[in-house]
Order: sequence, then structure tokens, then C-alpha cells
Amino acid sequence: MTEKRYKSFEEFWPFYVREHSNKTNRRLHFVGTSLSMGCLATSVLTGRLLPLLAAPVAGYGFAWVGHFIIEGNRPATFTYPKWSLIGDFKMWSLMASGKMDAEVERCMKLGEAESPRASTNGVHAAAE
Repeated sequence: MTEKRYKSFEEFWPFYVREHSNKTNRRLHFVGTSLSMGCLATSVLTGRLLPLLAAPVAGYGFAWVGHFIIEGNRPATFTYPKWSLIGDFKMWSLMASGKMDAEVERCMKLGEAESPRASTNGVHAAAE
């Protein structure tokens, strides 16, 4: 079975959220994204290169611990780097505003509705 290819961020977002269903994973992403933004701001304010170089290490370090150790899945960054980065910032914003848990619930229900179902002849239909 081949992996689904997403054609838009709107189509990708529910998948991204389901890949971040574990609250600890989301918290690690929040810390990593916050540190990454702090590194970028520090680099701009000080004119130093080291904080700029540290930004992806801080962001991805926390996120990858969340995926490989906590969530037990492969980061979406490997397949969808642009949309994954946009998703990180959208998730960060929703977490900061206290709305991410509700979004996880909504996307998990969408995923259940999209999961393969048994057809009348007993063969499962593959999700496209």
C-alpha cells in the first residue's frame, strides 16, 4: 500500500494533527518551536550566526524526540518539509491559544471517518 500524497496544506493538516495526537509530543514541539524562534530572534538582535545555526537543532531535536520516542511515528518533515513547518507554527499558535486539544479531537474523528471500511464482499477499500 502506498502512502497518500497530499495536494494542499488544507488536505495535509488533519494528517499532521493525527501524527501529533500525543499531548507530550505536542508539548515537545511547542518547546522546540519556541526555542527555535528564540534562536532566530537572538541571531537577528545580536547579529551572531551561532543562534541561527542552533535554531533547527533546537526545533527538530525536541520534535524528533517526540516522534521517535513518545509518538512512535516518522516525522512528516521527511515527506512534507514545507507543510510540516507550516503545521508546526499553526500547532504552536493553537497551543498558545489553548485550542489545539479541540483540533486534535476534530481531526481524530475525521481520521476515523476516512479509515478503510469493509465493503459488501468483505474486501477493505484502500484509502486513496
